[in-house]
Amino acid sequence: MRKNRVIAAALLSAAALTLSACSSAGDDKDKPTAEVSAEKETKAATVLDTPFKKPDMILTDTNGKEFDLIERTKGKPTLVYFGYTNCPDVCPLTMSNLALALKDVPADVRKQLQVIMISSDPERDTPKELGKWLKGQDPSFIGLTGDFPTIQAGARTLGISIDKPVKEKDGSITSTHGKQVMAFSPKTDEGYVFYNGETTSADDYAKDLPKLAEGAKP
Repeated sequence: MRKNRVIAAALLSAAALTLSACSSAGDDKDKPTAEVSAEKETKAATVLDTPFKKPDMILTDTNGKEFDLIERTKGKPTLVYFGYTNCPDVCPLTMSNLALALKDVPADVRKQLQVIMISSDPERDTPKELGKWLKGQDPSFIGLTGDFPTIQAGARTLGISIDKPVKEKDGSITSTHGKQVMAFSPKTDEGYVFYNGETTSADDYAKDLPKLAEGAKP
């Protein structure tokens, strides 16, 4: 994948999304980031000048069944987030805000949208554990796991950085991952909008979800 440039006016905004605050940071200056336009930025959403193609990944869902990301989400408004169940802060915050937002939108919008969390810590996030965790957020959420190299490569095609979990000397595990929530259009199946999961509120999502369901710009 070519290395995307971040337009100068939006550099700080995009760079802030590189790594999750729940993990130790690393040098990420040479990894791809989303190309965005300052003119198209809104309070919460960032509309991409050049949308990302959906990652071609076959993963495992919380029922232990094969899930072809491209085929199973084709023509459907889809939100994708990379995180893990042992995350102490940004992951539960992001998913709970999305869950609250879905309760606040019309039923027809809620029925169309797919919210997918792909584990950045697949060794610990078994299908069963991931399913149990997501059920506590919203039973409609889709959880996916698989082998780490496949997940990492898929995230990178979206300009999202995740690093292999590292076991620290005290026994704790550091999982470094991006904070982006990527929205895919049902019209083009491309990722055209992203949100900072750490700073976007439930109200922000609720305001934009009806437009995302239509494939419109928020």
